[in-house]
Amino acid sequence: MKNSILKSMLLLVAIFFISNAAVAQQKSHQKAVIKTNIYCDHCKECETCGLKFKDQMLKINGVKMYELDEKKMTITVYYNPKKTDLQTIKVAISKLGYDADEVKADPSGYEKLDGCCKV
Repeated sequence: MKNSILKSMLLLVAIFFISNAAVAQQKSHQKAVIKTNIYCDHCKECETCGLKFKDQMLKINGVKMYELDEKKMTITVYYNPKKTDLQTIKVAISKLGYDADEVKADPSGYEKLDGCCKV
């Protein structure tokens, strides 16, 4: 009897810790969909713009992953809010020459884009 009560208590404690860890892990990552401007149909694969974009996006501390959708003209960013914030991500995108919601493309970043990626 004591043994089964002890096992039940240990099981409850284990479930408690596992559920708390899962909840904490869920809060450590956020998703944001950012409206942008993409003027060509191959920006993801563009030898200069696409590779630079990928390289620079993943250098932002806290950015885990992103998805560029050239048809919807959006960038979906998965990030850790303990390491970065949405405004920092938008400014970094702007420096690459693209609009990021209300943050307009940085002129010097825009000038570095290939001709096909400009208006």
